[in-house]
Amino acid sequence: MKYLRLLTTIGTALIPVLFVAPATAQEVELDFEFFKNEVQPVFLAKRDGNIRCVQCHTRSSSFRIQPLEEHQLFFTEEQSRMNFESASQFVLPGDDPLKSRFLTHPLATEAGGDAFHGGGKHFGSIYDPEWRIMADWVAGATDRREPSSVEVRIIQTNAAGDDSHIIDPVTNKSIGRITDIEIPHGVVGAPDGSQFYITNESLHSLDIVDARTLRVKRRIALSGRPNNVSVTSDGSKVYVAIMQMPGSVDVIDVEKMENIKTIPVNGAIHNVYVTPDSKHAVAGSIQTSTINVIDTSTDELVWELEMDAGIRPMTFNAKADGSTDKIFVQLSGFHGFAVVDFDQRKEVARIEHPPARGQEAHYDGLQGAPAHGLGVSPDGKTVWSTSKVYSSVYIHSLPELEEIAQVYVGQHPEWITFTPDGKTAYIGAAGDHVTFAVDVESMKTVARIPVGQVPKRVAMVRMAVD
Repeated sequence: MKYLRLLTTIGTALIPVLFVAPATAQEVELDFEFFKNEVQPVFLAKRDGNIRCVQCHTRSSSFRIQPLEEHQLFFTEEQSRMNFESASQFVLPGDDPLKSRFLTHPLATEAGGDAFHGGGKHFGSIYDPEWRIMADWVAGATDRREPSSVEVRIIQTNAAGDDSHIIDPVTNKSIGRITDIEIPHGVVGAPDGSQFYITNESLHSLDIVDARTLRVKRRIALSGRPNNVSVTSDGSKVYVAIMQMPGSVDVIDVEKMENIKTIPVNGAIHNVYVTPDSKHAVAGSIQTSTINVIDTSTDELVWELEMDAGIRPMTFNAKADGSTDKIFVQLSGFHGFAVVDFDQRKEVARIEHPPARGQEAHYDGLQGAPAHGLGVSPDGKTVWSTSKVYSSVYIHSLPELEEIAQVYVGQHPEWITFTPDGKTAYIGAAGDHVTFAVDVESMKTVARIPVGQVPKRVAMVRMAVD
């Protein structure tokens, strides 16, 4: 798709802005699929200080948006068609964006918008990413504009909050928030950086967040209350742990943005992970103490292993050919982790953490999980395991499994993630409401980053930058 850098008049100034470039205005046709999947989420998004567009426009006699029924998370195909026809009446396809009332009405007056909009001004600038999505549609876009670059970011979900923080690993500062998801649980990013997937415990949905806008663009209904989430390396499927008996893992088709299958497994699933080679999804149950292994080519359960305690966080290392070597598993009531040989399908080692040097033991609020966070460093040379009892992360060498360091990482440390270069580890300290950044080489804390309420799951993502 070609793009055009238009000079748009704002006041007395000419401002360059990148938009989709049609051949001629007469040849432009408004694309329904782009409208359905990219523009309609703007109508449902909650912006600070504004009501959602859908709140007013379901009652409008001119530009009317179809109302969602109770518990309905997105528009049906029929409703989308009706919304498309209604919005199209206020558009001049392929022309200057500031000639379409659809674009000028919610835009700030000083940015080139109308003098008044009864629903308020939602966009302060033509550079607002949501406004630009709508402008691309008006210009004839049929697919998403490619980002100018992709940056590494850390996303920290806040288990007792309604937001997730985005951390820049260069500055170790929070640079943004994803809002409007109450009780966010697991988080993972699309490999191409276009969007993030966050499980929503409140609505029992998988929420797809647009990386450009940081708004929820789609909520996909799940078969029950979700916990952790994982994505295949090609970005085509997302696997969601369902924390309800008798037990299942939901499979989301990313292209269709649909829940395409619920896989029965043995027990309610606490966490699910896609293996390093993306050939399997591994799901663990606290209730049945089982590790359930799913073949991602067939989405069928292919084997399971019963342990002697409930399955908590897991992580993996890989063989030289990229296939899965070991599963590292934390267990209910155990202060340490077990090691499972993936090919042999059996436990081959168990590491118990000793008391941390200089740290007082804490036993309040452990929720049956004295150790609750695991990560293998990107170079595959160490495995990191958090201890809520001793407010520390224990670092062991691989493959020897010898303890080489203990690092204080705050009260009730939880999950672990690393930057792709392996230089920094990030750990959510649920009791301190901060994310710790630990320099991997020196094994020392380099930053304490304030986030939200009870930060637990944390993930490295790639994020599209317009």
